[in-house]
Amino acid sequence: MQPPNKLDSVIVTATRSKLNLDQVLADVTVLTRADIERQAFGGLADLLRTAGCFEFARSGGPGAQTSVFLRGANTQHTLVLLDGIRLDAQNGSGGATWENIPLAQIERIEIVRGAASAIYGSDAVAGVVQIFTRKGSGPALLEVGAGLGSLGTVKSDASISGSQGAFDYALSVAAEFSDGFNAKPVTFDPKNPNYTPDVDDWRSHSGSARFGLNLSQQHRLQLLALTSHTDSGYDAVAKPKPGVNDRNLRDNQAMSASWAATWSTDWQSELSISRAKDKYETTPSAYLTETQVDNYSLNSSLKLGPGQLNMQLERREDKLVNSSLLAAPSAERSQNAIGGAYLLSLGNWDGQVHLRHDDDSEFGGINNGTLATGYRLSKEWRVWASAGTAFRAPTLYQSFSQYGPKPGAAKLQAEHGKNAELGLDFKSGVHQLGLTVYDNKVTDLISWDAQFVANCTPSANPQPWDGCYGNLDEVELKGVSLKGATELLGLSLSGKLDLQSTKDANTGLVLGRRAQQHGSFRVDKQLGAWSLGGQVLAYSYRYDKNDNKVKLPGYALLNLDARYQVNKNLALQINLDNSLDKVYQTAGGFAQAPRTVFLGLRFSPTL
Repeated sequence: MQPPNKLDSVIVTATRSKLNLDQVLADVTVLTRADIERQAFGGLADLLRTAGCFEFARSGGPGAQTSVFLRGANTQHTLVLLDGIRLDAQNGSGGATWENIPLAQIERIEIVRGAASAIYGSDAVAGVVQIFTRKGSGPALLEVGAGLGSLGTVKSDASISGSQGAFDYALSVAAEFSDGFNAKPVTFDPKNPNYTPDVDDWRSHSGSARFGLNLSQQHRLQLLALTSHTDSGYDAVAKPKPGVNDRNLRDNQAMSASWAATWSTDWQSELSISRAKDKYETTPSAYLTETQVDNYSLNSSLKLGPGQLNMQLERREDKLVNSSLLAAPSAERSQNAIGGAYLLSLGNWDGQVHLRHDDDSEFGGINNGTLATGYRLSKEWRVWASAGTAFRAPTLYQSFSQYGPKPGAAKLQAEHGKNAELGLDFKSGVHQLGLTVYDNKVTDLISWDAQFVANCTPSANPQPWDGCYGNLDEVELKGVSLKGATELLGLSLSGKLDLQSTKDANTGLVLGRRAQQHGSFRVDKQLGAWSLGGQVLAYSYRYDKNDNKVKLPGYALLNLDARYQVNKNLALQINLDNSLDKVYQTAGGFAQAPRTVFLGLRFSPTL
């Protein structure tokens, strides 16, 4: 029996090229389709927090606004890719719309922690999460999943994939409905004894398609598209008036076309064009914002001497449509980039250098680099270290809305990160251990703060807001991450522990909604056709905001799951999440789900 979440032997996200896992010089995790199917309640954020170094804050159920913190960094400091397509929103503080990324469409997730702007440009301050959808191969495979659960939850998904000669395909659709729960719980009010709390439901549907054509053994064309829609209830106030049903409406589309070529045994390239759209709307309070991100890239890998040379040419174009923009209902920006890397492996020693220059149409040029090295002390032990820089460009909303700098005021500057880390890995059969120590300093952090009110346009005042956008000095993100897996007495054991310090360097205050200690522990047991598992997730107290005035209590959750393989094509699953019915909050004033039960089946015949 293998430990859970055993990593594949090849990973691509760490360097934008295929690399053996034992040559990767970063803290990485791979989540497989089995991990994804085991996640019954919740979405991508719920799954990621089982992987170590992740936390999230959510204003209600899985369809509500979600922030994901990797190593204590802000949600927009993690670059999210979908089969290489950059997912980002340019409204507010930006970042991917985590709550609208459908798990049912995902085949595999690669997580790379640490600064990666020298490889990917803007956004990769804390790390990269790359999502891979399904790819067809071999005989046609049909897969159907369905389930029922607490809170009136209904899930269903279906996919078909395969290949015929030089052509391969993968098509998938999914839907989820839930009655939900009250996102903003309130205590009994004797002045209003007839008040009935509203229940905040959510519903979503998604679909994806991938088509590939191998023109020859050396050349491949591929088209990919994904669409996702979420309609969720939320509470603008704790006690909505009768008949008022506040709704979040989110739509995401992603599409790409690519040509991969092998020119020789030593030289490969890929040309890709992609577009991602993010639309957010609220009702009955009318608000609409739309983001479009276009990306054009040429990547090439060439074996040069004892190592490999990677090269990139890239152009990114952002467009935002939002009524709060000052000069026009839309704003645009572009970035052109050139990058290169050299990867070297000599016996027990590995080394990498990554360099990239981005030229932004708003704030000019910026250079980033990463230097990493690793050494195998023995067959089981390996030590590695890296140091790198990163940046995050301000969103178009931060720069050009009524809450950004007024005309004539200094422009917002990009956020800058300097990250250093040291890792130690041990692998021997079923025994695995990983230790990473990191220190990430983020300067010019863009924040909404009262001290910047004088810098924003007077039209933003006297609206009842307490601040505007501006650059702060520095935050310090330091920590130790420990992960391990083994087998004992027929049990597969795995766990993660994160000890972190996330502070404003000026005030010494802890960043809001981030626990300074959190971890997980999982046990799995195989009994014939049964796969039994249990996991504990534990978090220390957090402060709700950066002012550290309101403390959110720590909590621990116990999730249980069981899977019965009826035959090679049919499996049944049962999940009991938050089995002890823990009452807790990840964002002040907003409830999280109570104990939930989910019953599902999955049918996967080969046609």
